[in-house]
Amino acid sequence: MRRLTPVLALGALLLTALPAHAADGPAHRESYGTKAPYAPQQNPHGYQQPPAGFTPVFTENVSRHGSRAATDSEDGDLILALWDKAEAEGQLTRKGKEFGPKVRALQAAMAQVGYGNLSGRGKQELKDAAVRMEQRLPSLFGKIAADGEKIDVVSSGQGRAVDSGTAFTDALADADPALKPLIGPARIDKDLLYFHKAAGGAAYRDYIANDQRLAGTLKSITDQPRTHRAARSVLRGLFKDAFVEQIADQVPAAQAVYNLYAIAPAMSEESPDGAGWGMERYVSRSDAAWFGYLSDVEDFYEKGPGFADSDITYKMAGVLLDDFFERAEAERDGTGGLGAELRFTHAEEIIPLAALMGLPGSTEPTTPDRPYTYADNPWRGASVAPLGANIQWDVFQKGDRYLVRMLYNEKETAFRTGCRPITRGSKFYDLDELERCFGRA
Repeated sequence: MRRLTPVLALGALLLTALPAHAADGPAHRESYGTKAPYAPQQNPHGYQQPPAGFTPVFTENVSRHGSRAATDSEDGDLILALWDKAEAEGQLTRKGKEFGPKVRALQAAMAQVGYGNLSGRGKQELKDAAVRMEQRLPSLFGKIAADGEKIDVVSSGQGRAVDSGTAFTDALADADPALKPLIGPARIDKDLLYFHKAAGGAAYRDYIANDQRLAGTLKSITDQPRTHRAARSVLRGLFKDAFVEQIADQVPAAQAVYNLYAIAPAMSEESPDGAGWGMERYVSRSDAAWFGYLSDVEDFYEKGPGFADSDITYKMAGVLLDDFFERAEAERDGTGGLGAELRFTHAEEIIPLAALMGLPGSTEPTTPDRPYTYADNPWRGASVAPLGANIQWDVFQKGDRYLVRMLYNEKETAFRTGCRPITRGSKFYDLDELERCFGRA
């Protein structure tokens, strides 16, 4: 989550309908934003059966890397510097006294894993997803093994994406050893799976760095009284009031505490007893919900549906959507030679792809006078792109007809409005109908 920095004033922009607080009910996944650990979204016994005579002939997916350590030690370093000073001055609360040692232990665990690297939980998330894929499509993987079809594996090249691919394919091979010689070798394609940092993302990077409407909107939503109240609330749980008042930049300090709260579930296997770090003890439900909302604000405007009059945040995902279509079309045309295409990437790719495809929760951009709020927009980072998020297309054949079924975080999901399934309520679509619907016919 970006720390507050001075940005140009928003001028006459009037922001309304901001929630006084995001949620005061039971703790829920939303408060973790895109740091929420992965959970499949559908019971495996609830999937629709393909129409009579159709058999699976190809599958392809794109997965975000699994749960990981924080990308660096900045948050822990910031709050521990304050904690050490408060301890020396006798300014710690009862909870505050136990907080510092827990943060140091969490920092040590993340350093051991390697900042930005997959945690034990992250590796298990990918392994479990691979096993479930094989169990959903046993006849397909049996066909792949019998026919000697290749399974292509490609990643962004970043360590956590590469390691996610390895965890996934190792588990797939363990589930069916006959697949092992057909997998890989893994390859790297940054243009496809790290497009926000590749040549195709140049205009996007300029938008992030220089767009004044973006900067002004983020500042206006974030730098408001509710944020400052939440920051003081978080800090007063750790430090005595007199010390809190001495902290010049309270919001960045509280954000550091929130960021540790948000990453802790991803590191649960590395906790002393394997049960978790208990960081929720130091951030109230309402404060966590508010900072989670602010994290979602940033991701919504920088990676997601964003502003209604611009597609700058997600247009670049077209390269990945094109690849999905090209692989399915190659299977239909008999030119693919693959049984499966497995891709491993990041939130910066999953979130724009979800917006471009019009996946659930990613269909509603905002206007300058009606900003993103939980009250009137369904976008939630924890649902759109949790750690381990994935989008999968399964291709089924009967004669010369090809159907496609989409899973989003392992839930059968309709394609965007305007795409017609084979029958009302079905999750199966003719490939040529999808080509028409997405303008590829």
